[in-house]
Amino acid sequence: MTATPDSSPRDDAIRLLARREYGRQELRQRLAAKGHEPDQVEACLDELEEQGLQSDQRFAESFLRSRVARGQGPVKVRAELGQRGIDDATQAQAFDEVADEVDWYELAAAVLARRFSGPGDSPRERARRERFLAGRGFDFDQLRHAMTHAWDTP
Repeated sequence: MTATPDSSPRDDAIRLLARREYGRQELRQRLAAKGHEPDQVEACLDELEEQGLQSDQRFAESFLRSRVARGQGPVKVRAELGQRGIDDATQAQAFDEVADEVDWYELAAAVLARRFSGPGDSPRERARRERFLAGRGFDFDQLRHAMTHAWDTP
């Protein structure tokens, strides 16, 4: 898909941002894919950021909340944010913002309890549950907590 003669980078960016938040790098890639010149894209992105229409910080927080809702752990979320061009400082701010909203240990336990009915009878079954949590992006301490507390009755 190439840019139409009457379509400016700003118009295309606004259309994209109207649907959801985008990080600067991802928005840059989308606009370049539409055939806009790199210097025009950069000028547009600077302008959108100055006007508060595009924010990596807002994108990171939104992305983090959506991944928590999916039951993904902090390791995986940080990796995905990094792939989307979000720097470590912005990631740290986003994690600080949602720190009061999410308990990673409890999230790991809830995700595990939803997926499996019990801790498993054999070492092989327990390892399967551990791999599941590790694949979801939970660290070792969160995994251990979940394996111990996921099936506690309230």
